[in-house]
Amino acid sequence: MIIVNDKRLTDFDRYWQRAANRFMHEEEFKTPVNFIVHSLREVNILLEQGRYFFVDLRRDGIVLYEFDDKPLATPGLLPPADAYRFAKEYFEDRLPHAETFAEGAEFFKEKGRLKEAAFLLHQSIEQTYATLLLVLTNYSPAAHNIKHLRSLAESQSQQLIEVWPRDQQRFIAWFNILNEAYVKARYSKHFEISREALVWLQGRTADLIDRVAKACLTHLEALRQQIEDAERRSGNA
Repeated sequence: MIIVNDKRLTDFDRYWQRAANRFMHEEEFKTPVNFIVHSLREVNILLEQGRYFFVDLRRDGIVLYEFDDKPLATPGLLPPADAYRFAKEYFEDRLPHAETFAEGAEFFKEKGRLKEAAFLLHQSIEQTYATLLLVLTNYSPAAHNIKHLRSLAESQSQQLIEVWPRDQQRFIAWFNILNEAYVKARYSKHFEISREALVWLQGRTADLIDRVAKACLTHLEALRQQIEDAERRSGNA
């Protein structure tokens, strides 16, 4: 995480995209590496709200470079009932979007409109990863780069790594094409994707949605159990 002192410097496309692209293509990195950028004010607000992702970073993170020594806020405590409510709302709101976008991709594929199908499939994957991150960490970055979202989500649920094979170049290339679809499928006349690639990507996306749904439901059940345990302890006291 990069913390800046001015919210204007969090503009990812303007200030950070080239660095992010370089991280993606560094062959020495065997594990996907990426970063997020927030202003100091944003981070402190999120810490005070008890957002898990930022609380974990503050507790376990190692400072690599520091320009000044302004302290981060003391983390707040998110009550279990609130944690469960937020996570449940995210799950019930976001995952249906992912499923709807996937259905739209199938509709346009059958119409032979492969550009539109690719764009909607990209949106389905983006929403799926956002669902997992929001449910498990109460945070998802405002990003459309599904490579970036994939790396964040896989760090939270390693079973997701199996969704996208990395052992064949054509599978890697197809995922990269889909990553570009957010912009190029809409605005570039040169964007192309084959039906074979699209069918394969649809299958992988369906698997991703299924795995994310299971991971989220498991997490929600754990949160619900925490609430029941806390109520039981309170009643016994």
